[in-house]
Amino acid sequence: MNRTIPLILAVALFMENMDSTVIATSLPAIAVDIHTSPIALKLALTAYLVSLAIFIPISGWMADRFGAKNIFRAAIAVFIAGSVACAVSDSLPAFVVSRFLQGIGGAMMTPVGRLVLVRATPKNELVAAMSWLTVPALVGPLVGPPVGGFITTYFTWHWIFLINVPIGLIGIWLATRFLPETESAEMPPLDFIGFVLSGLAASGIVFGLSVVSLPALPPIAGFITVAVGLVAAVLYLLHARRAKNPLLALELFRNRVFRSSVLGGGLFRIGIGAVPFLLPLMFQIGFGLTPFQSGMITFVSAVGAIGMKFVTALIFRIVGFRRVLIFGSLVAAATIAVNGLFTPETPYALILAMLLAGGFIRSMFFTGINALAYAEVSAADTSKATPITAVFQQLAIALGVALAGGILEVSTKIHGGPLTLSDFHIAFFIVAAVSAAASLSFMRLAPDAGNAVSGHGRLTTPKTLESVGPQGG
Repeated sequence: MNRTIPLILAVALFMENMDSTVIATSLPAIAVDIHTSPIALKLALTAYLVSLAIFIPISGWMADRFGAKNIFRAAIAVFIAGSVACAVSDSLPAFVVSRFLQGIGGAMMTPVGRLVLVRATPKNELVAAMSWLTVPALVGPLVGPPVGGFITTYFTWHWIFLINVPIGLIGIWLATRFLPETESAEMPPLDFIGFVLSGLAASGIVFGLSVVSLPALPPIAGFITVAVGLVAAVLYLLHARRAKNPLLALELFRNRVFRSSVLGGGLFRIGIGAVPFLLPLMFQIGFGLTPFQSGMITFVSAVGAIGMKFVTALIFRIVGFRRVLIFGSLVAAATIAVNGLFTPETPYALILAMLLAGGFIRSMFFTGINALAYAEVSAADTSKATPITAVFQQLAIALGVALAGGILEVSTKIHGGPLTLSDFHIAFFIVAAVSAAASLSFMRLAPDAGNAVSGHGRLTTPKTLESVGPQGG
């Protein structure tokens, strides 16, 4: 497999994924400089998520209309511009707008980068390619907190955003130099009504879930926004049935393999979205560690995610998608639940070992569901599948954070006191159960689902070897 393409894309996606979490540990310092409160500043985090939710749906249309390579480079440039704007912001409104601009670039970078990879990679090599592309999504949220704490402590928070400039410029140069040229195509007009409705639906749900437990706004504001998003989603479904070329091609859900990947993967991501929120808080509030100490502990999961990429393709080729995803979702959910057993007396070596194992399993699982989504999607429909998978990922992660925050809030109200270690334990057990439920979706898959991508069962006898041919089918 040519690793150049996935590695170039992974560098850009790592920049985005790390940036989306790195500022969490720097909020107090940023708030002091721009004369606001850390709680109010969390609106900037929400603005980024809302921007992703609005613009991800049009990423596929933009890539087909103007060329995936061109849009990917433009997305990096927009992300750089948003980063510089964040660094020079001196007020809350300016910072919120800058994060929204960053989100526009991020909305195009992730799905279009994945689209470039899918189109440039033969299906029988897609699992191996996805294993490289999956790493930044797992590593970024874990590396972000310690990096953000280190930069803010020993330098200044502005460098959190300014370091994106050289990384982004290198990414644009590498994309120009090495990514394959992609032709623009004659496209039907943009489904503007669909764009408005899908934007309202996704952003309403993401914003509502993100602020429902935010002290800066009353909870009713979050519930009303979610309700608006759900109404818009229903209106979009009605619109998509009548539209000739709807923005999101929901007919892809008729394919069981695609449906299982998106819905099962989304269910599992609810738990994964909660972990980066719960684990650092538990270490700081329940264990009394500093932000930097907790970040260095959670970092070991990233090491596991990187290490797994070397054997992921082999595992799927030997065992097949169905069994790996069923087993992987249950084991990965167990690694989430085990966090609910940690106490300050637990040996740190044991905690690190459990987090390392969790990183291994989650890396394998995400590589699998990301590749499975394209296993039975034609080349002509890849640009339709990409924004759908990306939208569901963002919704699932936002729902995971909202679920975790809601559990903690309800738990504290029940016992009538501040957060305790047992509150975090309860949250971990509940989100682990939600993630484990994803296995039900994969149990419905056929035993040979995705074999064209994994290569499972293709090279078992000389006869099948001849039928596959030198390219592996």
